[in-house]
Amino acid sequence: MKKALLILSILFLTVSYGQEIKQIPQINVNGEGKVKVVPDQATILATIETKGNNAKDVKKDNDQKMEAVLRFIKKMNLDPADYKTQRVSLNPQYDYEKKKHSYNATQTVEILLKDLSKYDELMDGLVDQGINRIDNVTFQSSKLAQYQSEARKLAMKEAKLKAEDYVSVLGQKVGRAMTISDNSQTYYPQPVYMAMKSMEMSDTKAPRETLAVGEINITANVSVSFILE
Repeated sequence: MKKALLILSILFLTVSYGQEIKQIPQINVNGEGKVKVVPDQATILATIETKGNNAKDVKKDNDQKMEAVLRFIKKMNLDPADYKTQRVSLNPQYDYEKKKHSYNATQTVEILLKDLSKYDELMDGLVDQGINRIDNVTFQSSKLAQYQSEARKLAMKEAKLKAEDYVSVLGQKVGRAMTISDNSQTYYPQPVYMAMKSMEMSDTKAPRETLAVGEINITANVSVSFILE
């Protein structure tokens, strides 16, 4: 008897709880917003790598080359806040065949170039002054936050438009948003080096055009749950 009463009590509570829960009509949709931007600046990681048998000489040679690089960058009239050295290292290396040690010194300079018209001049000068490794070039926009905001707004507009399309045939309306999940992605193009056309050089030299920077694709993706009215 007690067991039967317990079961009836549980059933009563379950039914009561179920009656309290109201089903809220809603629709779940995805939206995407895209903004394409032409980069207006670039971050360059350039390295001097020096090898030799004497650690002191290798380090000294590497330092002298980096000093020349920094002097050249200064002559390019870049803001001192836009370049800095990093990742300085001096490592021994052992040649098992020759059974002798050698040394490898590296220094990297990071440069924020805000005027892409100076790109070719800067890169040529870096190599002339001793840079023998370009580790990375990333093209960016100085107005990235503004374009990301535009992409998010476009994504939300597309999500709402989708929801309205779906419910328009049902005689319902799209109400307020219940949940929003956002996942934005930004693609930074790598440099594309254009093939240099062979030409006979006369007294007048043609300007170099070795780089096509491409576009930055700023994409915002959202998942939205709307209440149906």
